[in-house]
Amino acid sequence: MENREREIDIEELKKRVTPMPMTDEFYTNDGARQTIEKNFREIMLALKLDLNDDSLEKTPYRVAKMFVDELFYGLDWQNFPRVTVVRNKFGYNQALTIPNIKFHSCCEHHFVPIVGVAHVSYLPQNWVEGLSKFNRIVDFFARRPQIQERATQQILQTIQYAVDTENVAVTIDAYHLCVKIRGVKDANSVTRTTALGGSYLEKPELRAEYFSAIPRPDEIKI
Repeated sequence: MENREREIDIEELKKRVTPMPMTDEFYTNDGARQTIEKNFREIMLALKLDLNDDSLEKTPYRVAKMFVDELFYGLDWQNFPRVTVVRNKFGYNQALTIPNIKFHSCCEHHFVPIVGVAHVSYLPQNWVEGLSKFNRIVDFFARRPQIQERATQQILQTIQYAVDTENVAVTIDAYHLCVKIRGVKDANSVTRTTALGGSYLEKPELRAEYFSAIPRPDEIKI
């Protein structure tokens, strides 16, 4: 009897997905928190901040906890969401599109926020995926120091593996605070990246259908 559902093999997924520029050194959450707390304390002292002030004294601890447990938990593959797909026994063969998946990430160049939305679409073949899993996949890859181009590819490749088809499209629209609050200080521009696979790349009519189903960058409200 054929399997009616299957779960993503994380070790296989790690081989397929565009990697992060990371070392292979293993660290525990507790060890990472302690190291970050210690070094962020030094950063604050270099800025001549008074760590005896009751408002600042616990800031190194708060930053360390935030980095490990909230902003960057996507660095740990043990936090990858449980993704199960089921047989497409009802034969659904039209594009399924989920626009406006909100996410928060962090620019790896300056460690300031990236805030945006992802739009994903796929043309099912043998497998279909639970709708909430797309949001969880987007969130997982956002919760790392990132660049938008890499995140777009990682989300595409993960969905392709999960639903076992090349027919996937991913678009990200995002505001980068490294552009808004420093450097050029452009408060209005939205950055769009797109990755297309399979029929979305090969068939103009499907590609047009996809882009008509997602908002234009100037329509994005974040």
